[in-house]
Amino acid sequence: MQLLHPFSSILAHLSTRWPLLIYATTWTMLLTLTVALASFWPEVSFVSAISSSSFSRACVDPDLFIRVPIDLPAEILCLPAHRFAKSNLDLIVPPVFAAVVVAASAFLVRALALWEDDMPH
Repeated sequence: MQLLHPFSSILAHLSTRWPLLIYATTWTMLLTLTVALASFWPEVSFVSAISSSSFSRACVDPDLFIRVPIDLPAEILCLPAHRFAKSNLDLIVPPVFAAVVVAASAFLVRALALWEDDMPH
């Protein structure tokens, strides 16, 4: 019974802050969704561009060159295939970018003091 005493005080403290926790959770989910959309939108647009019918013409040697979409559908831009190899940075950069965006958003929310109305004076 003695072990439950610290948890009951924590739960009592959290229950008085329930609206603030819901507010923080809502903002966290909104920021996470924004970062996810910002991260995947370039990939979605690239796949959409290369899957269109105007992109069906291949480069001269498809094994050595890859066609890259550009603004003008009639133009063909073929780049060497070895420039599109996977890198170790492909696993590191997106999570670091997402963490920086979320941290910057959190600092912005803190700087604007959006929770100030919920705090007792």
